[in-house]
Amino acid sequence: MEDELIDSASLSLSRKSQLPGTGFFYPDSLDEDRAEERVAEAVDGAEAVVVADTDADGLGCVALIREVYDATLEWATFEDDLSERVGRWETDGADEDTGSEDDADVTDDEADEGPRSTVALVGAGPYSLDEALENVAEHAPEGIDLYVCDLCPDEYEWIAAELDAAASVASSVAWYDHHQWSDETVAAVRESGVDLVVGESDEECTVDVALRSLDHDFDERWAELAAVTRDHDLWLKEDGRSDDLADYAYWTDPEEYVTVVGRFGVDLPEVVREYIELRRVEKEELIEAAVSRAEMKSVGPWTVGVTYGRCSQNEVAESLREQGADAAVVVKPAGSASIRGSEGFERAHEVAGHVNGGGHPKAAGCKPDIYDDMLDYAHHWTTQGATAKRVILRAFERVAAEVEAEADEKTGDGDE
Repeated sequence: MEDELIDSASLSLSRKSQLPGTGFFYPDSLDEDRAEERVAEAVDGAEAVVVADTDADGLGCVALIREVYDATLEWATFEDDLSERVGRWETDGADEDTGSEDDADVTDDEADEGPRSTVALVGAGPYSLDEALENVAEHAPEGIDLYVCDLCPDEYEWIAAELDAAASVASSVAWYDHHQWSDETVAAVRESGVDLVVGESDEECTVDVALRSLDHDFDERWAELAAVTRDHDLWLKEDGRSDDLADYAYWTDPEEYVTVVGRFGVDLPEVVREYIELRRVEKEELIEAAVSRAEMKSVGPWTVGVTYGRCSQNEVAESLREQGADAAVVVKPAGSASIRGSEGFERAHEVAGHVNGGGHPKAAGCKPDIYDDMLDYAHHWTTQGATAKRVILRAFERVAAEVEAEADEKTGDGDE
């Protein structure tokens, strides 16, 4: 297959909006081999390892932990590279996206030649946590301090063996998070010897949790970083700087983001702000494309806005809420979906739980188990996620039925 067919940088915006990034078309086996190589290189000689989600919240935790160990990299290491990327965007209006694990365009191992901190970063997502822990167990030096940040396993059994193996090479294991955990999973993780701290999902982000849990005298700029990160992660939208952090974390290499916020906090350097503004032109166009495809569906007592596209799901969800949606579903070309709630709908994690996912009451994610072969994905792209939308809307119906049953039960108790 010709490279041009999967190179999303060369696609028109309309087609780019409807197709996944280049990285999607690489087989998992190849990604797993490359992931293991990256972990082996990152943890070589490390004194601590942080397994973290690679959004602004997870990476903010990495920056905090590197501050504790005096292991923040020098900004000059990344500054020239970023300046070159700004120049490419100014002349060509396009660049490779680092993006999320679902939509990533990067296929080369960009971080291999870069500097390494003695606090190693191992990026992971909700569906790759077990693999990340397994790779740490295989390659990390004996006696490391191990941290897990901004990640929540759906079930303990799914990561039990890998967590035990990773803990066996570590001198200590701390886990900081703010997602919705079941009591059984919390108990099992703590019984395994992990120092687990789970914050209130509607009050704290994971940077908040790490900031109050780490035994270190942090200066005020770290509290500011936590507050601004929380503003976006909890979708409070009271501080305009939070969008800058979230966008930058999404668009750049994780090591670069960790270094920038570790050195400058929320006061981003001029070249970083310039890069963000250049990238936002395309971001806004992708948001508009997704919003234009949206449909409003009535499910139980709620109005659900449903759309499809490669886009920034939070901004799309906000636009759908402004149009009257209580909840928003953004189905992505890679097969996953984001579910966003509102003051009138705080059951996003319950809906996701019915569709192979989880998260927070107002923000959750899932990936329906409906893709058996590439024909299923071809149907997904050409129908703009019709099957995924249908499956997720059924999950809304199940939650609506559960809510109705709860109300009937309470009414019955009152009558009795």
